[in-house]
Amino acid sequence: METTIINALSQPQVLPYLKMAPWVLAILLVWSLIWKGLALWKAARLSNKWWFIIFLLVNTLGLLEIIYIYFIAKKYTVETESQV
Repeated sequence: METTIINALSQPQVLPYLKMAPWVLAILLVWSLIWKGLALWKAARLSNKWWFIIFLLVNTLGLLEIIYIYFIAKKYTVETESQV
């Protein structure tokens, strides 16, 4: 049983990222975290609950986050209450 799991994980079509250089993975991780953080922050400020949940669950290496920040979030505004 254990050998079949190890053999399945060593197949290149299962996990192609295992054979990449570590620095490529580090760059992709930093890129993704920056865009995910910006999109989560913007979705939270605009009270877009569903977008926030989508960003938490889906990893698209920043593509969905960039689309949200530059195209979708511009349609919304933040409403503030003035204190007197």
